Order: sequence, then C-alpha cells, then structure tokens
Amino acid sequence: MSSDIAIRVAGVTKSFQVYARPEDRLKQSIWRRRRYFREFTALDKVSFEVGRGETVGIVGRNGSGKSTLLQIIAGTLTPNTGTVETHGRVAAMLELGAGFNPEFTGRENVYLNASVLGLERDEIDRKFDDVVAFAEIADFIDQPVKTYSSGMYVRLAFAVAISVEPDVLIVDEALAVGDEAFQRKCFARIRAIQERGGTILFVSHAAGAIIELCDRAILMEQGALVLIDSPKTVIAYYHRLLYDKATAHAQLIEEIRQRRLPDSADTGTSGAQPPAQPAHLVEGDWYDPNMVSKSRVEYDRNGAEILDPRLIAESGERVNVLIRGRDYTYTFRVRFDRELAKIRCGMFVRTVLGHDLGGSGTAGHWDGLEAVRPGDTVTARFRFTCLLLPGTYFLNAGASAVIDGQRVFVHRIVDAVMFRVAAETGLIAEGTIDFRIRPSLTAD
Repeated sequence: MSSDIAIRVAGVTKSFQVYARPEDRLKQSIWRRRRYFREFTALDKVSFEVGRGETVGIVGRNGSGKSTLLQIIAGTLTPNTGTVETHGRVAAMLELGAGFNPEFTGRENVYLNASVLGLERDEIDRKFDDVVAFAEIADFIDQPVKTYSSGMYVRLAFAVAISVEPDVLIVDEALAVGDEAFQRKCFARIRAIQERGGTILFVSHAAGAIIELCDRAILMEQGALVLIDSPKTVIAYYHRLLYDKATAHAQLIEEIRQRRLPDSADTGTSGAQPPAQPAHLVEGDWYDPNMVSKSRVEYDRNGAEILDPRLIAESGERVNVLIRGRDYTYTFRVRFDRELAKIRCGMFVRTVLGHDLGGSGTAGHWDGLEAVRPGDTVTARFRFTCLLLPGTYFLNAGASAVIDGQRVFVHRIVDAVMFRVAAETGLIAEGTIDFRIRPSLTAD
C-alpha cells in the first residue's frame, strides 16, 4: 500500500444470516443442506481510499451499513469478500466502554483497555494522569466502574481511547458523549489529532459535525457507497435522500450516482454538481412537506397552548427552505385557557448539533401583553433577515406569563420547526452565520 494511503477498502462485502425464530438456528446447524435463514447484505462491494492526514466522514440513513463498515476496518468483523488495509496504529471508538469490566475499578479498566488498544505498560503509566484529568473523575478512579454514572463511564472510555495517539482514528457516533463542556474537549482533541497529521474516519448523523470536521464525505445507502465528494456536496445529497419523497428511491439513487461515484481506481476529490432543485427554488424559497422535526419536544402546558409554528416568506407563503439574505417571519399562535398576566412570547434558533445561536422575545423588558382571559388567542411574529449559511436548523417556540410574581413558561416547544437554508453554488464560506463582513486588502 502506498505510504500516502492510510486506509484502503477494496470490494468489501458483508452478509449476515437472519433467522426468523431461535430454533431455526439450531436446525441450520443440524441440517446444513436446508436453508432456515434469509441472507441480509449489510455491505455490497464497497471500495474507497483515505489518504494519510485526511478526515473522511460517512453519512447515511439507519441501516445503510456505516457501522458495519467501520467494524470491518477496525478488525472486529471479517468481510465475506474483499480486503481492508490500514497503515499505522489504529484506535477505534465504536462502542464506548464495551471492554470495561464493571467489577474493576476505573484504574484497572484504564490499564486493561489501553493494553487492548496497543499501549505498553510504561506508555500507560506515562499517560495515566492525563487520562484521568481528561475524564474528570480523579475522585472516583479507584472505585468500581459499576458505581459510575453514565456520564463518568463514557468520559473515561473516551479518554482511554483517545490516549493512544493513533495514526488512524475510527469514530462511530462517539463525539456526542458527556455534557457540552466535555464535548468541546473531545472536539479539541480530535482537532489536535488532525493537526499532527492523523487520519480520521468518522460516522455521524450530525451534518454540521461532518461539514466542520471532514475533508471529504461518503454517502452510504442500503450497504452501497453511493457518493464520495466534499462534505457540503454529500450532505446536500444526504438531505435530498432524507426528504425527497416525491422521487422513486431507485431513480433518486441513480441520479446521485450519475453525478459522482468513484470506482476502485478513482477516489479523487473533484466536485459534484449540487443536487437538482425544484424549478421554483431557482426563483425563491419553497416548502418541503417531508421536512418535519423528529426531535420536537413539548413541555407541560400551564394555561396556554402554542399552535401552528411556521415560517412565512415575504409572499405570505409557508416555507421551510430559505434563501440566504431574504426576509422571513416566524410566527405562531397561543391559545389561553386561564387568566394570565404580562404575556410574552419568544423564539430561539439552534443547529443540528444542538448549539443555540440566538433568538428574540416579543418584549425587551419584564412587562408584555398586560392580560388575557380564557379563550383568548394571540399571535406572535418574529421578522428577520436570514443570515444563516447553508445547512439545517431548528426553531423553538415559547410563551411565558407572570404567575405569583415570577415569570414562568406557560407552554414551550423545543425544535418546533425544522428548516434548511438552501445551498449556493460557488459560495465559499465557513461557520454558521453570514455576518455580511466586507473584507478588503490593500498594499501599505
């Protein structure tokens, strides 16, 4: 394998025998000439390469074969056909803490797991204090891990896995562990691996993480590699695969393949064209009825109910695919079933990673609408210019009142509305917000 290649996957196929009943497995072991199972193909002739120092993300719907692929690359599964080659020390974070013995102390599990990952005893001795400090569990390191909270458990597992300082790091949805502060530490350590030339293969459902961390991305569907290209291009196609219910699945996959699908001799990074958009999107924003928030959470009602949160374009039409730079109104109604005073409504925008970007209230001070009675309905409107860069976002909705001298929520919906800011051909931008900065460069 070339020294410039860290991972090479060539024609990998993996199938599993699926039994309808437990007894069928026994029958199969006795009567081998008969077939008591159906064969499920998790991976079908997958081929690609990852260069040294490159970070490649893998996206795809549930059941597309992402985790199976990582397990084969990590060596915990064997393919039916095909080969996998890796160059350098490999550390895999596939199921955090899977190798922990609950009866062992944290200290004992650090030594056990680090040795499994390839560290010698003297290396573990040198790194032990850093592992404990990273996991933030110094007071509990000599307690059995069965007494740990789930957060302590995953923090220690992540700290051990990352301590290997691998040449190749394989990550399967493991960056969402712990609280926000710990996640930031994890991302910082991932960045450190990238900066020292490490190779990372990274699976996530979080489009923002793929765009932020990766140099290239792979789209998987039903066990096949459908597309490999820049993260933004792949995420755009991934979103179409998720939300385009009008196009037949086979036709949609073929359209994606025709735009860019490398063969075993071609894993270049030349760009694909963005996904074809509905004709009316060329003229403006539009509404995709299939883009519905699946993370919506409603808090208990306390005399009020938020109704029909939606985004409205300047034309007055409902939309959820927005064009950067245009004006929109986020609106919802609130119906009351008790007398309440000093009513306020608010909204918040957050990313797919759950980061709150900002929001607004209907009043910038304590007082709001003076009073409402049972049966009253009010409408909240929040007019804004879309300065978000292309990507997927969520809107919260909240209504509050003053009860017994305290301002409290009377109803609240988290991730009430899901929307997407449309991709733009030729846009060169990083981050989340378009600050409308006007740069200039002049010679002194």
